[in-house]
Amino acid sequence: MVSSSSSSVEQARRSLADRLAEIRRDAGLTGKVLAERLGWYPSKVSRIERARTAPAVEDVQAWCTACGADDQAGDLVAALRAVEGMFVEWRRMERTGLHRAQVAVRPIFERTSRFRSYSSWFVPGLIQSRAYTEAVLRAVQRRRVEVDDVPAAVAARMERQQVLYKPGKIFAFLLEESVLRSGIGGRDVMAGQLGHLITLGAHANISLGIIPARPDRTRMPVEGFWIFDSDQVNVELVSGYLTITQPHEIGQYGATFAELADHAVYGTAARSLLTDAIQRLG
Repeated sequence: MVSSSSSSVEQARRSLADRLAEIRRDAGLTGKVLAERLGWYPSKVSRIERARTAPAVEDVQAWCTACGADDQAGDLVAALRAVEGMFVEWRRMERTGLHRAQVAVRPIFERTSRFRSYSSWFVPGLIQSRAYTEAVLRAVQRRRVEVDDVPAAVAARMERQQVLYKPGKIFAFLLEESVLRSGIGGRDVMAGQLGHLITLGAHANISLGIIPARPDRTRMPVEGFWIFDSDQVNVELVSGYLTITQPHEIGQYGATFAELADHAVYGTAARSLLTDAIQRLG
């Protein structure tokens, strides 16, 4: 199983803290002496080096100056900003509504040639029907967003789906069978969504795999994730949106996707599961 979704952020914070501690030691300073030079309480230096407190940009710059390592400040500030950008709380991303969040992620979809998506909760945005998208975003808006711009957000997501039809792009989607049985928006919405998946599955550049619910499977479901080429992985958590760029972690998600893909069915077998799910809607 992929390590905890928050591990990427924690490892990056730990790495930054270790680099700052190394700079202090290379300068021959104790934590107490460094704190005196900076006008800080010694406990602040300790908390930063133990990754218990995230430093501000000004803290990193002052730290490097006090240690005679101004030449390293630029790289460390860049590392700090990268850590800050890895995890974004929903309340921060959606404070002005859902439309902005939909537009913000479009560039990476535009520049990605090979897109892989695994979902254990719901149908991913690129292959949602309009009605399903509206139901999903309306549920999100009611739960955590004060601004009601759902119609604009739906339109932005529908516009983003045009990347599915651009030459040179390949898409692979894996869905747990439970996603087909999880109702959102009511029977008609789900029936339309399942029919939409059948249609999309016929496109040559789109692979649609369904992982059957079996008691003997050897690969347990994990959190939903999106792989953009070999450059980035995004994970949606309850609390926020995680961006992973560390190559070894991207590799972990790639390996997990391949393992899950081995459990999936495609083509006629996948259409059979989709048709059965539609029929079970009654």
